[in-house]
Amino acid sequence: MANTKSAAKAARQSLKRKAVNDARRSRMKSSVKKSEAAIASGDKAAAADAFKAMQTELMRGARKGVVHRNAVARKMSRLSKRIKSLKA
Repeated sequence: MANTKSAAKAARQSLKRKAVNDARRSRMKSSVKKSEAAIASGDKAAAADAFKAMQTELMRGARKGVVHRNAVARKMSRLSKRIKSLKA
């Protein structure tokens, strides 16, 4: 338990930040799964739309510090490459 008022406040803030970060990470993972499902279906247009939505979520997560920006760049690069390889 926190020994000072400032430590107690820091603990409360930490819990709030964790809840926000968990929600943001969950949205990111869901958007990646939707994008992967669209790629698996073979529909290039749907995959491109899902990728665009996913890109927004991932970039927001990187900007807020939930995940590292290089991890986001790697995920987007790999998924983009898979979308480009689909037949039109």
